[in-house]
Amino acid sequence: MLPVVRIVIAPDSFKGTLSADDAAAAIAAGARRALPDADLVLRPVADGGEGTVAAAVRAGAGLRTARVTGPDGEAVDAAFAVDGTTAVVELAAAAGLDLLDRPAPMTATTRGVGELVLAALDGGARRIVLGLGGSATTDGGAGMLQALGARLLDAAGNEVGPGGAGLAGIARMDLSPLDQRLRGTRIVVATDVDNPLTGPSGAAAVFGPQKGATAEEVALLDAALSRYASVLMHAVGAWVERRPGAGAAGGTAAGAMAVLGAEVVSGAAMVCELVGLDAALEGADLVVTGEGAFDEQSLRGKAPAEVAGRARAAGVPCVVLAGSVRVPAERLAAAGVSAAHALTEVEPDPDRCRAGAAPLLAELAARAVAAALPPAVAR
Repeated sequence: MLPVVRIVIAPDSFKGTLSADDAAAAIAAGARRALPDADLVLRPVADGGEGTVAAAVRAGAGLRTARVTGPDGEAVDAAFAVDGTTAVVELAAAAGLDLLDRPAPMTATTRGVGELVLAALDGGARRIVLGLGGSATTDGGAGMLQALGARLLDAAGNEVGPGGAGLAGIARMDLSPLDQRLRGTRIVVATDVDNPLTGPSGAAAVFGPQKGATAEEVALLDAALSRYASVLMHAVGAWVERRPGAGAAGGTAAGAMAVLGAEVVSGAAMVCELVGLDAALEGADLVVTGEGAFDEQSLRGKAPAEVAGRARAAGVPCVVLAGSVRVPAERLAAAGVSAAHALTEVEPDPDRCRAGAAPLLAELAARAVAAALPPAVAR
């Protein structure tokens, strides 16, 4: 009798199509079709952005909600996770692009993120993990700092307006009213990008167009963020403009680094630790991960690359399933990936792939599992 095959299923979300949980369920259905007796271990992951709170809840944290200011100033209900004195907060829950009816690249605010941090502090949190990603904002975390008590002032002594547009007039910062509980609180920023705050690879230039910014608005936002960085330097003595990762979530990481003393960590690595991926890999025969688009950006710290790296360290082959695959074959092995398959192998029409992602992913998983495991096992 052959030993039971153990397959670890650890996908990220297929953005706009399937959540990480739904993707894992679809892959499991396909794997079960190929190997009915397999031991399937589901560990959906995230890269520090959307899905991080869900991962924390799956790991045993409790779920809380707070009513906070959305990116356009309208109130939204945002969820966060609490485990003892640790809280996990997602920026996207309070300042995500999906919360807007129409883009607002110049005025979208992170104020609600600060309000979520306050809710976590009210609940007794002394360590706050802030997952960045999916933001609608390019305000350098200014709104977040204002919600936490900081005063961001123009030359006339008035509070600056919301969003990156408000930063164009910032002259100084008064941190004395900042919530005193932050002094004894460890802030951890989880992100999957290493972009600086400004410049050609900065928050405005790279991510501004995704948030609806025109070329002219990108230039204005970049200049405003540079001015903001100078004010931060004068206020706290920390120069964060060129620091790797400072540009995450429209520069929110920069504000958190400078004012809150935030530690920046790999979001994907943090989530893999949360869900106990390394323990799940022990004795596994195969790992299946995936996301909507597996491309060169994926190899720069996104969740599937983190999963593949950990699988390689554990000596377990790893297969990537994605809506599309745009990584050259010669790069796969170096990333710890045995094979990568796209939904278009099952359905050539991309629109149909998006419309019927779950059943197509299940079929792709069935094929990939059968191909990845030895023939005697796959039978």
